[in-house]
Amino acid sequence: MSTSAVSLAAALTLSLAAAPAASAACENAGASTENGTTRGLVRATLCVLNAQRARHDLGALRLNRKLSTAAGRHSRAMVREHFFSHSSPTGATFVDRIRATGYLSGGWSWRVGENIAYGSGSRSTPRSIGRAWMNSPGHRANILSDSFGSIGIGIASGTPVGTAGATYTTDFGRRG
Repeated sequence: MSTSAVSLAAALTLSLAAAPAASAACENAGASTENGTTRGLVRATLCVLNAQRARHDLGALRLNRKLSTAAGRHSRAMVREHFFSHSSPTGATFVDRIRATGYLSGGWSWRVGENIAYGSGSRSTPRSIGRAWMNSPGHRANILSDSFGSIGIGIASGTPVGTAGATYTTDFGRRG
């Protein structure tokens, strides 16, 4: 049996509240693709999201290599092919991308979800992206879902609209 959770895609035009204190302690949370490494940005994004989960008494998400492969490929494709959607221009869904990594193989049940975002300048940092997602009901639901235990994070330099910045994909999962 399979289920999937999908959040609505939203660019970073969401209203941005003050950064949560918990994410202030996340190393590189204020960095961007211009002054940080991809690995550092991924770790900072994980820290920011797990800080939110901790504030809501939820367990930490664990970074998963296969989910990260799916997320990274999608972020790079959105920048390269200039689209912003959970589905590719060819119609492949995030479930298709996750399945292609082998993440769903061997499980008798699974649940997956995805958040995407992009931003420029100060709105392209892990802290800003995390804040925007938390201000969006669908994205927030994925971040705070106790149905997910694993996450893949993909960050690409550039945006789907061709400007400087960063494009983020987070793929959430749990297999049974």
